[in-house]
Amino acid sequence: MTRESRPKTRGAAAVICGMGYWLPPLVVTNAELCAHLDTSEEWITSRTGISTRRRVTTDITTADLATAATERALKSAGGGDVQALVLATTTPDRRCPATAPEVAARLGLGSIAAFDVSAVCSGFLYALATGEGLLATGLAQRVVVVAAESFSVLLDPNDRTTMPIFGDGGGAVVLRQGSPDEPGALGDIVLGSDGTRSDMIRVGAAGRRGALEHRPGSGATQYFQMAGREVFRHAVERMSAAATAAMASAGWSLEDVDRFYAHQANARITSAVGHELGIPADRLAGNIRDVGNTAAASLPILLAQTAASGFLVPGHRVVMSAFGGGLTWGATTVIWPDIEIVTD
Repeated sequence: MTRESRPKTRGAAAVICGMGYWLPPLVVTNAELCAHLDTSEEWITSRTGISTRRRVTTDITTADLATAATERALKSAGGGDVQALVLATTTPDRRCPATAPEVAARLGLGSIAAFDVSAVCSGFLYALATGEGLLATGLAQRVVVVAAESFSVLLDPNDRTTMPIFGDGGGAVVLRQGSPDEPGALGDIVLGSDGTRSDMIRVGAAGRRGALEHRPGSGATQYFQMAGREVFRHAVERMSAAATAAMASAGWSLEDVDRFYAHQANARITSAVGHELGIPADRLAGNIRDVGNTAAASLPILLAQTAASGFLVPGHRVVMSAFGGGLTWGATTVIWPDIEIVTD
């Protein structure tokens, strides 16, 4: 196979033309967690690859994270109008209404379409597909896709298995209508789900079903829970398969891939996916050591940080893949465009 992208069979493509991210200022170290958790710094690092993570404080909301990330993405795109804002989040500021309209209002975007998408750690890819659909149907010429998570609010402060893993933050891209063969054009987006395993990653006491089932002795809790070993196995399997399908759709071989971006769930999962696919370690992007697992915001934060650092440069052929609760998963490809990453 050649290193050229296979043209899409449909019309206008969704092209990345701006990107930004924002992390809350509070840094929580492993040592600080170990002061009140029954664990050690060595255990956390060896099991997760995480040394520090960012956390929201009581004065920072998911809307704050999304607004700051989107503001930077719009600056990166050179300003201009957008006709829709899609927010991927598992931690909206309220159950009702959605958080996206507030973000749009704060940014002065007027009465544009704005709504939330929930697919947990796969949320960014699901939101990209949604934004692409808005562009393809002509409902919008430019769309903001933002992922923002205050995931720490879902964690049991005494749970050593989940408390060290997650961090908070937001990342955003601006998509515009464009040609399938230009840099920044998204390849086919592969998406999947398996609702028969919905209990593997969950917050059991939330929502209507949780209210009905939350009885004494039921084990349901308002805190995040996951079946770690099974999640590991399915994450590796699903991300690898989705990435393979996305590469095949683009007409790429493994040798064509310059950079691979896996959802930053766990350093061992990223390594296992790379090994499963046969991608060299020096092509695997990662930031989990410093920011933890930021759920839906993981991929856009990682893309923006590595583009700003020079690890990701224009012309690189990129595969990104994610896995999350639902179960949900997805992958896509892109030839990285020449865009400025705004960090202030």
